[in-house]
Amino acid sequence: MDVGQPTLDQLRLFLAVVDEGSFNAAARKLGRAISVVSYGITTLEAQLGVALFEREGSRKPVLTDAGKAMLAQARAVADDVDALMAGVLNFNQGLEAELGLAVDVMFPTSLMAEILREFQHAFPTVLLRLHVEALGAIAALVVDRAADLGIGGPELVAVSELERIVIGEVRMIPVAAPGHPLALMETVPPGEVRKHRQLVLTDRSRLTEGKDFSVFSANTWRLGDLGARHALMREGIGWGSMPEHAVQADIAAGRLVRLSLPEAPGMAYTFNALWRRDCPTGPARQWLLDAFKARLQQCPS
Repeated sequence: MDVGQPTLDQLRLFLAVVDEGSFNAAARKLGRAISVVSYGITTLEAQLGVALFEREGSRKPVLTDAGKAMLAQARAVADDVDALMAGVLNFNQGLEAELGLAVDVMFPTSLMAEILREFQHAFPTVLLRLHVEALGAIAALVVDRAADLGIGGPELVAVSELERIVIGEVRMIPVAAPGHPLALMETVPPGEVRKHRQLVLTDRSRLTEGKDFSVFSANTWRLGDLGARHALMREGIGWGSMPEHAVQADIAAGRLVRLSLPEAPGMAYTFNALWRRDCPTGPARQWLLDAFKARLQQCPS
């Protein structure tokens, strides 16, 4: 049997009757005459070849089995159309359809998760593409237009295409496992760190190729993954500097020890927001920039 194609208006009439519980209430909600609602439902049933409501023996229309089967699909269609219209309206008002975000691995993960959760609620129609990278890879993603906004670390090399503002910092501290030779020394003499393997965060960005960040040892292992570096430190394989927020629990539990190194007693890791000068600022990107700046400044460095 051929089935007619229902209109969006007919589906909205059907949903209104279900939600309001009667044809009269649906008509009031939609601002339509009850005859229009009744005719719309009757026409929809004729097109589909099924009865959607049991009208006999009840003051209120009750869904038939066919009506129950159709309800979820009708809601999905209406929701998809609503989302489409909201997206078009937002686009016409200047809201980005999609947005690329690149965040430095040193940024506190819990803060980033909070920001992104709030972003989803504030901008449900914006498709967000997230990259989490290290050092110069953040700037490279923005330069290459793979990301519209970067939350990067200290400026390792000036990039003329980018605008840059400082939004805050976290504290970096040197740590090692309790059994590491550096951790066993009461006083670490100058130059001693050069004798021990340093686990260094690195990236493969063309912008920072050959650049080092806080490297003190001639013996290094270079890793692009902060989690892997963290795990190797806990195993005593090397020492290195980590964001203080990322190792507080390990220090409290005795899995890591803060080192007193004359060359690297601790330092601030500055975060910068980056974007291309030739890309206009949209409301979603501005919201993210403001949120990262505000949240970072509330976090103890």
